[in-house]
Amino acid sequence: MPKRFVVVASRFSDLPRFPAGLELAEALTAAAQRLHETSTPDTTLDTAVRLAVDLVPGADHAGISVIERDDRRSTLAWTDDVVRAAEEGDGPGDGHRPYWHRLWTAPVAEVEDSENGEGDGTLSGLGLRSVLSLRLRADRRRLTVLTAYARKPRAFDEAALRVGRLFTAHVGIALDSATVREQLTEAMRTRDLIGQATGILMERLDIDAAGAFDSLVRASQRENVKLRDLARRIVDPDHTP
Repeated sequence: MPKRFVVVASRFSDLPRFPAGLELAEALTAAAQRLHETSTPDTTLDTAVRLAVDLVPGADHAGISVIERDDRRSTLAWTDDVVRAAEEGDGPGDGHRPYWHRLWTAPVAEVEDSENGEGDGTLSGLGLRSVLSLRLRADRRRLTVLTAYARKPRAFDEAALRVGRLFTAHVGIALDSATVREQLTEAMRTRDLIGQATGILMERLDIDAAGAFDSLVRASQRENVKLRDLARRIVDPDHTP
């Protein structure tokens, strides 16, 4: 299961609320800097939902979620519990296709007024009248989307769409960068862990480094356990059952 967290939709004092023109360029530059200062994908998502409320004209709430091919939706970050309820609530009736199903074929999905029969049946009950969903990532099996919500109907105009598209491009780049950094950090930690385990096996079995590593690989394959997990067992036998 992906990690989930809730953040307060606090304001960034150096970002104009509804940027335009040169202010928009400056606001997006500042937002990009904030995003690239994050150290992990989780903190990137955290920062992105807060920035979305500040940057996208009309937005009162925001969330980032993953949508599977079977229309299951898991929320990764949200500014408040209203967003989580909106993104994970059940839609009405059998065969209903939620508005965000359109994101499989289009980069944007909108709800102008949830009280006019749009949305998934939970929005109006939560006081959310307008929705602007934008794709962050897409592959054959799942979508990652950023969604802005408003308490007013028809809150998102062309300016909001423009800002949203530009902002999600920055979020996608920052998220990819944070993911790569996290993977590299994990790879270095794994390398050090395997090195320690190899050293322990060399001492215990009185063999050289190549033999110790080969023994570790064979044990990993035989027990169907990832190499790093097996190495962790050897280095810290009390850490993993």
